[in-house]
Amino acid sequence: MTLSAGKLAGLKAVANDRGVIAAAALDQRGLLKKMLAKEAGGAEPADAVVTEFKKLVTASLTQHASAILLDVEYGLPAMPYRNGRGALLAYEKSGYDATAPTFLPSVTEGWSVLRVKEAGAAAVKILLYYSPFEQEWVNEQKKAWVERIGAECRALEMPLFLEFLGYDVHGDGETSLAYARRKPEIVTYSMEEFSKDRYGADVLKVEIPVQMQYVRGTRAFGGEEAYSAAEAREHFRAAAEAATKPFVYLSAGVTNAAFLESLELALESGVHFHGVLCGRATWADGVGVFVREGADALRRWLETRGKENIESVNRILERASPWYEKYGWAELPEAVGAGV
Repeated sequence: MTLSAGKLAGLKAVANDRGVIAAAALDQRGLLKKMLAKEAGGAEPADAVVTEFKKLVTASLTQHASAILLDVEYGLPAMPYRNGRGALLAYEKSGYDATAPTFLPSVTEGWSVLRVKEAGAAAVKILLYYSPFEQEWVNEQKKAWVERIGAECRALEMPLFLEFLGYDVHGDGETSLAYARRKPEIVTYSMEEFSKDRYGADVLKVEIPVQMQYVRGTRAFGGEEAYSAAEAREHFRAAAEAATKPFVYLSAGVTNAAFLESLELALESGVHFHGVLCGRATWADGVGVFVREGADALRRWLETRGKENIESVNRILERASPWYEKYGWAELPEAVGAGV
């Protein structure tokens, strides 16, 4: 694999000194508004409230992160508060067609990769809902969509972080035992497919390949078994081996404790992952504090509990691998003046 000078510079900007991507994720839009509304008793928050929350979280958590993932709808005003850390910006439309069973993707209106770059981003992120069990015509549209954005990023030398989330097409629901049994195949297939150079992804943002509440022997185990701990470790290994691009794990809305346990299981499995883009596991409990007690209370929460959450992830990331190992490099090239 090769990297252009611009892509290399962008990946360096979002990783820490060890080459591990220890990034915070705060690109939630519709979901964050729902979280704020729930804490407010159902009242729809004003856009300014959403933006203020993002500013506060960005200012605090980037003191302990290598980068921050924001969005172009509510997150741009938070860009100056990121303590000099690299920024990724989400390019996809929030909640695009998420009520339709096929989850066909789209990008945010009025935006292009050029405009994302001009807004100060070091990298572009897109989200794709994907399942190999979906109808072929649907998946062909999704693959072509990624190909177009990959080509756009390649032309502008912008690193592309491709996030894919599996979903249920059998009618069982994503929290079901039946889906838990299919999830390893969904994640592994997606990691193999979207590692192909035709898509132009530089880093894969991936789910944990098992549902932790169905792994017997874990603290998260809920009593119904889809896999033993040994089987879960094998699923971690199989998914990781399918990827030929660097990959980071996403927290997918689980608690901080559950996310930490899943990362520990990945390490126990011998998986070389390259960091995290950790969102709600770090800051979700601060939403209620912000709504009920205000900005100053949220700042205090972020300086204590929020800091503890992200530093607990950082301790695990001391055992993660640098992203550039996937390129066969023992260390990063010093110069970025030419492609490598």
